Amino acid sequence: MSPRKELSDYSVGPDGLQRCWWCGDDEQYIEYHDKEWGRPVADDQQLYEKMCLEGFQAGLSWITILRKRAAFRSAFGDFEMEHVAKFSSTKVEKLMLDPKIVRHRGKIESVVNNAQRAIELRDEFGSLARFFWRFEPGKSQPLDRRSEMKAYRPESTAISKELKRRGWSFVGPTTCYSLMQAMGMVNDHLRECHRWEVIDQLRAEFTRP
Repeated sequence: MSPRKELSDYSVGPDGLQRCWWCGDDEQYIEYHDKEWGRPVADDQQLYEKMCLEGFQAGLSWITILRKRAAFRSAFGDFEMEHVAKFSSTKVEKLMLDPKIVRHRGKIESVVNNAQRAIELRDEFGSLARFFWRFEPGKSQPLDRRSEMKAYRPESTAISKELKRRGWSFVGPTTCYSLMQAMGMVNDHLRECHRWEVIDQLRAEFTRP
């Protein structure tokens, strides 16, 4: 028998659908929850973008990053790795003046550095996706309560350690686990969220790179 759910574990939108608690009633958050979070991703550009945005989120709320995502995409050339890898120090200084993004020098410089490191990974493994999906954990029990959701797992710690060894920055175990959740490497929708079964099926049909 599943543990008794608490009201705070879920939110119910104006459409009457039950969702994970964290998206609340914010329309943009609901759209992200319903259309993106947890869907399996094998596209390198999308994975690089997700990792960059998760890095920007460190110390901030995800909704802050989500609301600035269009501005981030504009500032970083839609996160096209070859383009970002060539950003100069002058370009970084220009980005530091852009009020539409998070003006954190370390994080901006990290996006440039990580683009260079991502290209190296892609060249070595054939794709970023192939590198990341190597760390997929075995199937685990669905989450029934928000209190069961972890901040990191052994696999995210392993990803973090390997990326740091290769020169990446802003890739701690928690950031890497957020990436795992976002890219569908795990299904962390709560069991009674209307998206859990959808994501479970998408993961079953997904061809690992």
